[in-house]
Amino acid sequence: MILKGKKILVINPFGIGDVLFTTPVIKALKQQYPDAFIGYWSNLRVKPILESNSQINKVFALSRGDLKKLYQESFFKGIWSAIKLVGQIKKEHFDICFDFSLNHRYSLLAKLIGIRQRIGFNYKGRGRFLTKRIDLTGYQEKHVVEYYLELLKFLDIPVVDKSLYLGVSEESQQKAQDMLAQGGIEENDLVIGIAPGAGGSWGKDASYKHWPALKFAQVAERLATELKAKIVILGDESEQKIAEVIAHVLRNKPIDLTGKTGLEILPAVIKNCNLLITNDGGPMHMAVALGVKTVSVFGPVSEVVYGPFSSSNEHVVLKSDISCRPCYNNFRLAACDKDRECLKSVSVDAVFEASRKLLN
Repeated sequence: MILKGKKILVINPFGIGDVLFTTPVIKALKQQYPDAFIGYWSNLRVKPILESNSQINKVFALSRGDLKKLYQESFFKGIWSAIKLVGQIKKEHFDICFDFSLNHRYSLLAKLIGIRQRIGFNYKGRGRFLTKRIDLTGYQEKHVVEYYLELLKFLDIPVVDKSLYLGVSEESQQKAQDMLAQGGIEENDLVIGIAPGAGGSWGKDASYKHWPALKFAQVAERLATELKAKIVILGDESEQKIAEVIAHVLRNKPIDLTGKTGLEILPAVIKNCNLLITNDGGPMHMAVALGVKTVSVFGPVSEVVYGPFSSSNEHVVLKSDISCRPCYNNFRLAACDKDRECLKSVSVDAVFEASRKLLN
């Protein structure tokens, strides 16, 4: 199919990881059709990491979840924001959309504003407004990226490069370096990032993905003492209490940037790390996309489906294979009656040794 001069809209209203999982699709589209105009419809939170991607021409940042919050603030503000969003998307006259939302409302709107080809997944019958679709019951047995790339078959587009992509501007890089320098980090220091939260996309259930804060603190203390590493704690505002526990325990005081970076600066800070130790969450996927080594602890979520997507051996996943794991399946989290044993049984020694080996 000839797409020269065509306009393509990518729809993904989810979190950091899911958005980065679409970047191999975007790379394939631009590699095959470099003249294509790529638009991206996302949520407000991830807008900065999309705006840093030079292959994306325009970002429409307002998801259904964002609109719900606006309606709660003001009905008229919500209505006006929705009308404005629809007008902005319609104005671009997109020819094709790739809908990763698993929600019929996005493809219905795409149809109503005149996007003729609508490609996506038919999850629980929600793909009824798509013109090309793959039936889906959930993501299982292979990585989400592989599912996303399957949609390219409808345009006969080959996949050459499956790696994730995340851009970092020179301005962001300079701000991150200045921030780290103010914390006492020098050019030749060994810098290790600690991301003890699980990102914002899981909301109130994020704690189910948290390796204990005290274990993060114990690993950080050993790395600071034995490897002379400088420790940087990363996370958003909701994770400040976790960071406070870690900072309070450490004798070698860390640089606590929790809630201080935002997605405009966070990728640049991660890029300046030699290693990121993290739970399953957005910072891990950012590190993978940036080529930064990772040690991640996985609990209820399958690392096969949502783990570091890289052919490199510089990403180590630690987990405990108890019988009930993974308990997050088909977008549902089962009730835990074992007090997160899958996470708590991952030892400090295992995380420290994996980190030490990656740094050697």
